[in-house]
Amino acid sequence: MSLTLTARAPKARELKRLEVERLVELLGKYRVVAVCDLHRVRTIQLQTLKSKFRDEVLFRVAKNNLMRLALERVAGEKPGLEKLKEYLEGQNLFAFTNLSAFKLSLLLDQSKVMLPAKVGDVAQSDIVVRRGNTGLPPGPIISDFSDLKIPTKIESGNIMVTRDTVVVRAGETISEKVAGLLGKLGIKPIEAKLKIKAAYEDGIVYPADLLTVDLEGFRRNLEEAVQAAYNLSFNAALPTPEILPLLLAKASTEALNLLAHSEIPTPETLPLLLAKASSQASALASRLIEKDESLKAWLQG
Repeated sequence: MSLTLTARAPKARELKRLEVERLVELLGKYRVVAVCDLHRVRTIQLQTLKSKFRDEVLFRVAKNNLMRLALERVAGEKPGLEKLKEYLEGQNLFAFTNLSAFKLSLLLDQSKVMLPAKVGDVAQSDIVVRRGNTGLPPGPIISDFSDLKIPTKIESGNIMVTRDTVVVRAGETISEKVAGLLGKLGIKPIEAKLKIKAAYEDGIVYPADLLTVDLEGFRRNLEEAVQAAYNLSFNAALPTPEILPLLLAKASTEALNLLAHSEIPTPETLPLLLAKASSQASALASRLIEKDESLKAWLQG
C-alpha cells in the first residue's frame, strides 16, 4: 500500500503542476479574467454557457490554491491581477475572455436559464400551477394535488387543474412534494445565472457591484442626454447636421412673418397681404352697415 501511495504522490504533483501551467497560460493570453461563484450552479447551466459562448469565453473550473499559485506567477506581467486572490473563497469557476468585463457581466446576466425545482430551493417569485390539462392520467398523484390544495377534476382521461393556484410564495423553501409535482408537470420555476464575484481588466479588479449594468436605465439616460443636446443646439442656433434643417425652417418662418407684418409685398407675402386686406375690408364694411343700413346695398353691390 505504501508503494501505491508513493507512486500516486508524484503523479498528483505533476497534474497540479500542469494545471498551474495551463492557468498561467490562460492568464497571460486573455485580457479579462473573472471569478464566478460556482455554489449551487448546476451542470446543465455550465453546459449551456460553454456551448453558447464557445467562441467568446473560456470557462474553467480550478482549485483556489492552484489559481493562487498561477496569479503569483504572472503578477509581474499583469499588475493588479494578483488582487483576484481576495475573491478565491468557496467554489469558483473562472472565465477568460477578450470581451470587456462589463460586456461579460451583461452577457451572463442575460443568459438566465429556467431550471426544475429541487428540494431546498428558495422560490424567487410566486410559483403558480396554471389552470388547464396537466396531461397526467388519474392515479395516486391525485393526492399530491389535494395535499397542495390544487383543485382538480378528471376530464378525457387526464387530470385537469380547475383554477390557477400558488403552490409556493416568493421567499419560501420548496418542499420535496412540491418539487416532485412541479417536475411531473414540466414546470421549471428556478431562474439561474452565473454570478461574477469580481473581474480583472487592464490593471483594475472590478467587484460584482461595479459590474452591474442597468441597461434600461442607461438607455433612458442616453435618450435624455441626446434630447437635451438636441434642444440646446436648436435654442443656441448651432448649425449641426441634425439641427440645420430645423434652423432653416425656423428662419424662413420668421422672415416670412417679418415681411408680412412690415407689409412688404414679395411673391411669398403677397397672398398673405391680400388675404389680410380682404379681411380688414370685410370687417370695415360690417361696421359701416351697423352705422347706416342704407349703405348695405351699396357696399354689397
